[in-house]
Amino acid sequence: MVRINENFLKLQDSYLFSKINSKVSEYIKNNPEAKIIKMGIGDVTRPIPQVIINAIKQATDEMGKSETFKGYGPEQGYDFLKEKIVENDYKNLGISTDEIFVSDGAKCDTANIVEIFDRDLKVAVTDPVYPVYLDSNVMYGRTGEYNEKTLKYDNVIYMSATEENEFNPLPSELKEEPDLIYLCSPNNPTGTAMDKQTLQKWVEFAKEHKSIILFDAAYEAFIEEENIPHSIYEIEGAKEVAIEFKSYSKTAGFTGLRCAYTVVPKEIMVETEKEKVSVNRLWNRRSTTKFNGVSYIIQKGAEATYSEEGRKAIKENITYYKENAKIIKQGLESIGMVAFGGVNSPYVWLKTPNNMKSWDYFDLLLSKYNIVGTPGVGFGPSGEGYFRLTAFGTRENTIEAMERL
Repeated sequence: MVRINENFLKLQDSYLFSKINSKVSEYIKNNPEAKIIKMGIGDVTRPIPQVIINAIKQATDEMGKSETFKGYGPEQGYDFLKEKIVENDYKNLGISTDEIFVSDGAKCDTANIVEIFDRDLKVAVTDPVYPVYLDSNVMYGRTGEYNEKTLKYDNVIYMSATEENEFNPLPSELKEEPDLIYLCSPNNPTGTAMDKQTLQKWVEFAKEHKSIILFDAAYEAFIEEENIPHSIYEIEGAKEVAIEFKSYSKTAGFTGLRCAYTVVPKEIMVETEKEKVSVNRLWNRRSTTKFNGVSYIIQKGAEATYSEEGRKAIKENITYYKENAKIIKQGLESIGMVAFGGVNSPYVWLKTPNNMKSWDYFDLLLSKYNIVGTPGVGFGPSGEGYFRLTAFGTRENTIEAMERL
């Protein structure tokens, strides 16, 4: 008799963004004349810079010639890209190419990393949180059942990110000891970022308690303040306790191309009853078994992001989105709403008016103003009463959305 993995039954009925798409599709079906402005899902709208397109075209042509054709590539990524990553993203931080694993997305890696660790480990997530961190652990069987009253899963440590702690939980606030700690900075969904002092406290905590930090830095290109680290490895000791995830999706517009990378330092060791085991070795073994690598064509495109022309074009796109974020935040504040983020991040986290429930505010924005955002409670119970808007739309739609409000 076939049995299923019953951990999947613990999940909520649909992934947050699938539920949003479903509600929007139903509204459009009933209101075909409505002009919907989508500010919910964090998908980019600016085209890929031409220098990257040219590199992809050239790589595509290479695949049509016997002398330059590429078949299976290294599962961990081609050296030509990994060397650029080390040279540009980790200069003077002591990261080597064999600690970098090129993948098809940070979302995939943050989900897949869970399976190399014991199922009985205790996981800590910020609340609100990017849903993939939590859902992947539910699927793996690391959590208990979902509690309809608390809106939380049993056997998970929820670290409340609230106005009181400026949406950045501290280790001193923990009431129990976690094994795996998910941190995201700049944060999705709140748009806030951790300064060096805060990250130093987390690294020291992880070293003291033999925990591992899973650090999502997918939005680091949006950082503009000096005291905000672009990598956790800027913090002394982080290489012993932190795995970092970065992506080309929001920086270079690769949401439709799919390319990212994960850094697993060789210093991270986990004790078993018999020996100390390298996490880098385990992730490499998992990758070579379950992944055939990102295509050569896409990796050549990613390599072009580090060219002088590529960096310039990407900076222009980032500046464009950050100006959108500024327009959103200032627009909200001009009508008396309270908003956070939008400085080091493409996300603006706003307080719903009159203590309105998050999904009620979603329905109001959709039906009255034809604007789509993301209900804060979809990211966790501490997100109730908040709402996320993204700056990845066009300038025209961003301005019009604020004018409608």
